Amino acid sequence: MGRVTERRKVLRIRGGAVSSRPDTLVAEEPLEIRLNGKPLAITMRTPGDDFALAAGFLVSEGVLGGQQDLRNIVYCAGATADGSNTYNVVDVQTAPDVVVPDITLERNVYTTSSCGLCGKASLDAVRTTARFPIADTPPVRISPELLASLPDRLRAAQRVFDRTGGLHAAALFTEEGELLDVREDVGRHNAVDKLVGRALQNGELPLSRAILLVSGRASFELAQKAVMAGMPVLAAVSAPSSLAVDLAAETGLTLVGFLRGSSMNVYAGEDRIALRAAAAQG
Repeated sequence: MGRVTERRKVLRIRGGAVSSRPDTLVAEEPLEIRLNGKPLAITMRTPGDDFALAAGFLVSEGVLGGQQDLRNIVYCAGATADGSNTYNVVDVQTAPDVVVPDITLERNVYTTSSCGLCGKASLDAVRTTARFPIADTPPVRISPELLASLPDRLRAAQRVFDRTGGLHAAALFTEEGELLDVREDVGRHNAVDKLVGRALQNGELPLSRAILLVSGRASFELAQKAVMAGMPVLAAVSAPSSLAVDLAAETGLTLVGFLRGSSMNVYAGEDRIALRAAAAQG
């Protein structure tokens, strides 16, 4: 299996001083995901938690909804012409009674570009395939103060980022602010898939009491993954996209952006934010 980091020689220029030294970089390799033996999608990822990544991806695609839907995940031996195992190809085997939708490799090329689908069709697809409607979950109430404390806690848990500076991160917190899990990856969507996949493997879906925090922006794709896993709150340290806001409004997802220090913007689902009466009136 590939390493999470690799070393490369670099020329360092600091002011007028020039030196040569090795630098630690985050590893990036392709992962092919197969579904019951058939090629499905390819994504660029940081090696590690590959089985969770594949499972989480299939949750977001509506294929898997619980631990009972998953029979096994294996690395594919003989993935190359010489028969060696690259550990860059995984096969997800579903339970016999799982109905596999018509998903093709062409449909899922967005996993390499993170562009998502477009407009109303995307919103309709998520709304109709989501197994865990957020509106049906017990109410979650969180304070701005609690939300404001989460980015520092996520940053403190980013061990590989400290060594490379080149990774996105995603974390799950309870509504009381307890850190449940954190994953890092060169792709922000992969980091979320690894969280969701581990939750599925542990029988913890839906994540109906969890807060999802991401270290970058909140794209439509990340909002989709939150909705498909039943998470009621998605917070990001950067901006959301317009389609992410539309999806949040249509599904009942609480979407918070620009979460920096004590400042934040709530784009949808503000009923879950426990504001002080005076602050709410102002």
